[in-house]
Amino acid sequence: MIDVLFVVLPDTLLLDLAGPAEAFRLANQALARRGRPAAFRLRYAGPAPQARSSVGLMLAELEPLPESFNRPTWAVLLGRPGEAPRVLQRQRAWLATRQWLVRQVAPVLADDGSAHRLMTVCVGALLAADAGLLAGRRCTTHHELLDDLAQIAPTALVQANQVWVEDGALFTSAGITAGIDLALHCIARECGDALAASVAQVMVTATRRTAAAPQLSPLLAFRDHLHPAVHRVQEAVAERPAETWSADALAAVAHVTPRHLARLFRQHTGLSPRDYVEHVRASLARQALARGASAPQAAAFAGFRNDRQWRRARGRTQHAP
Repeated sequence: MIDVLFVVLPDTLLLDLAGPAEAFRLANQALARRGRPAAFRLRYAGPAPQARSSVGLMLAELEPLPESFNRPTWAVLLGRPGEAPRVLQRQRAWLATRQWLVRQVAPVLADDGSAHRLMTVCVGALLAADAGLLAGRRCTTHHELLDDLAQIAPTALVQANQVWVEDGALFTSAGITAGIDLALHCIARECGDALAASVAQVMVTATRRTAAAPQLSPLLAFRDHLHPAVHRVQEAVAERPAETWSADALAAVAHVTPRHLARLFRQHTGLSPRDYVEHVRASLARQALARGASAPQAAAFAGFRNDRQWRRARGRTQHAP
């Protein structure tokens, strides 16, 4: 299990904390429904045992900032309201956390193969920069603070117009709702795209934003809708692409008739159910081929009966996302 350690300072933006935390909680809930163990343990720590949030809600019973990581830990630095001069007043809580980052997190961040991560939301990137953790790293923050981030970390490779940026064990995001996007990305990395898509659906985020990719994952394409029956089918196909998906089998998952499912798919995705199954399989086969699999291996992995069936599907779906 991974510890997701939210570092809470005075004036922490509540949505920066609650949004990602709910995403990780819902991921555990989705895993439980699939008979799988929880992947994430949520922890809340800070330089003081309590802190007032940005909206005045008091956050209490915070644990001390840990002096060691006894299991894989993702430390999350959160945002605070205000412009950079106010945020960077370097009050006692900020200074204590900065010292902790230098002492405990910097050695972890130096190893890109580490099981530990540093994640930042909004102003959290400025705190990481103040601790010297962003030197030479690709990173981002809220668009209003990009220049300030570049000044604090002059050797950092600050990325504009990015929802989030991944650089080894460092994950930075633009802030506020982008923290949810970053959490969903990390959930996908750990638990798979299909599960992350189901979490996004529960959170009523119709699609999951990528960092800046021109294409969505094949398991996330055609999911910018909120129809539960179509989502049920898409999740089932994503989880079990090799299953024999007849029209009746797909309709049984959706709890509607095959004819009605075909109408729903056309209305909400522009595809037929059969076309969607073929799209997922062809995209998965292309990914397997890019990872070095042979054509027969890629076809089998994606659920095609043989390489010829995949070649036919590839011709029909080559321009799909």
